[in-house]
Amino acid sequence: MEYTPIQVRNTNGITHGFTSDNTPKNSSQNPSTTNYASRHSHDQESVISDSESSSSGASSGQLPSFNDGLVRLFEGDRVHDLIKRRFVSGLGLLGKQATVVAIHRNSYSGVLEQARMQSFQIFAKAMEKKCGGDANVKFGWYGGTRDEICEIVKHGFSARMIDNSNGLYGCGIYLSPDDSPVECVKKLSVDKDGLRHLLLCRLILGKSEVVHPGSDQCRPSSEEFDSGMDNLTSPKKYILWSTHMNTHILPEFVISFRAPSRLKGYFRIPESLRRPNSPWMPFPALISALSKFLPPTTTKLIIKYHRDHREKKISRQQLIQQVRKTVGDKLLISVIKSFRTEILETPSNFEEKRVQKGVKNGMNCDEKKDGMEELIMQT
Repeated sequence: MEYTPIQVRNTNGITHGFTSDNTPKNSSQNPSTTNYASRHSHDQESVISDSESSSSGASSGQLPSFNDGLVRLFEGDRVHDLIKRRFVSGLGLLGKQATVVAIHRNSYSGVLEQARMQSFQIFAKAMEKKCGGDANVKFGWYGGTRDEICEIVKHGFSARMIDNSNGLYGCGIYLSPDDSPVECVKKLSVDKDGLRHLLLCRLILGKSEVVHPGSDQCRPSSEEFDSGMDNLTSPKKYILWSTHMNTHILPEFVISFRAPSRLKGYFRIPESLRRPNSPWMPFPALISALSKFLPPTTTKLIIKYHRDHREKKISRQQLIQQVRKTVGDKLLISVIKSFRTEILETPSNFEEKRVQKGVKNGMNCDEKKDGMEELIMQT
C-alpha cells in the first residue's frame, strides 16, 4: 500500500524521526525512517552521554523473539546507535550495568499496521492545525512484557493496559520521556531469557496540562488540552488518555536489554526526600483503602463529601471535619501510615514530587506540638 508520510514537528520546529543507514529502499516511506534533520541529530546527540561503551551490541546474548512486524537493527546503524546511547545515558547509574541485547523497528508491513500509522499521521496533521502549527510530537518509553509489546505492535493498546495505579495520575497510558527511561524500567519484569523490554513510541501531545497525584481524571479537562504531564517544565510522565491511546501513540522501536535482577538500589532518592514531615496519600487511594474497612454506605458518603469539595460546595476545612467525623482519626491515621510505608518501600518520582512541590487532592497526617495528630487535606 502506497502512502505519503506527513512530516510532524516537535516544539522546536524540528522534524522528528530516525534515519536508518541500512534499511530497504522501500522502507523510506516508513515514518521511522523519514529524514532526521541534521540539526536535530546534532542537538540530540550532543546531550547523550559517552557511556554507551558500557553496553554491548545486539549480538550479545540470546536475541529476543518477536513477530514478523518487527525488523532488527544492527550495531553501526545510525538509528540503532543513537537509540542505544539515549537509552543508556537516561538510566543514570544503572546504565553502567545495562546491556542492550537488541533493537527492533516496527516495519508497519501489514495492511492494518499501515492504517494505524496513517491514522497517526492524520491526527498529527490535525493537531498541527489545532495548535497553530505545532503538534508537539515527542518520543516516549512504554514498558511491558514481550507478549504485551507484540500485542501493542500488532493490535494497538487495549483497555487492560490503562494505568490507574492507585489513581496516582488518572486513568490513561503512562509513558516516560525519551531521556528518562528509568521511570519505566523500575516497573519491568524479567522474561524467561533474563531480558526486559521497552517500546519507544512517537506521541502526539498537543497542549499538555498538569495532572496532579491523586487525580481521577480520564480525559482532557477541557477542549484546550490534549494530554497530561506530571510536570510541564521537567516531565517524568506523559499521560495519554484512553480516548487517544490508539490515535496519538505510534509504537516505533523495541529495545531489549539485560540489567541486574534487583534494581532498587539504583533508584534511591535522597534521604531528605524519603522522609517527609508527615505521611500522605492521594484521596482516591484513601477512599479505596477505607472501603476495605467501611460499609458501602459510609464509603459513598465520603465520596460525596469529596465530590462536594471539588465542586466547591464545601470548604477544605469542612471536608476534613466531615471525613474525620465519619471515619475516625484512628482508622485514618492507620491507613495513611500504611500507605506511607508502602511508598517508602518503592520510592518513586511520585513521592519525590510530593515532597519537593506539594500536591493537590491528598490527605496527610501531621504531628502537632501538643502530640495530637490532625488530618490535613491538601487540595
